[in-house]
Amino acid sequence: MKPKKFLQDLAECICDAIPTSLPLLKSDIDKNIKGILNNAFAKLDIVTREEFDTQTKVLARTRKKIESLEMKISELEKLANNKTHE
Repeated sequence: MKPKKFLQDLAECICDAIPTSLPLLKSDIDKNIKGILNNAFAKLDIVTREEFDTQTKVLARTRKKIESLEMKISELEKLANNKTHE
């Protein structure tokens, strides 16, 4: 879910709880709720789904490189050990 859509939906849910007999209050609260929610979420250290997915892919590539390097190091250590035992 997109962050803006989520905030709009949340603000609407809160405003829907206000009786329709109070239209001015409902309008004022709607405006204030959106501002409060935007500020609250801006302060949180959260990332978008796209950013998370990108970092997951980067991590997977990094793990593959590390595993490859570990195998190469292991092979080099075996070669070094064989040369010292000769």
